[in-house]
Amino acid sequence: MPDKTANRIKNIPQYEALRDEGMSKQKAARIANTPNSGEKGGKASTYEDRTKEELYNKAKEVGIEGRSKMNKSELIEALRNN
Repeated sequence: MPDKTANRIKNIPQYEALRDEGMSKQKAARIANTPNSGEKGGKASTYEDRTKEELYNKAKEVGIEGRSKMNKSELIEALRNN
């Protein structure tokens, strides 16, 4: 049976490299399908500079479970390890 995931991956070499590093299929696909994912120079603020509400919203966006019970440092850890 063919792998249907491969049909949806935009940057297959990057996806395969991320999988080789041990990332889950879902996380590797999300990164490989992000426009400009290989480019550096993002202007996002560090997690420590963001408010708890901003961190909560980001955690919600990426689907972190249990986020409503987390404090700021727990949200930062969860976002970094997602």
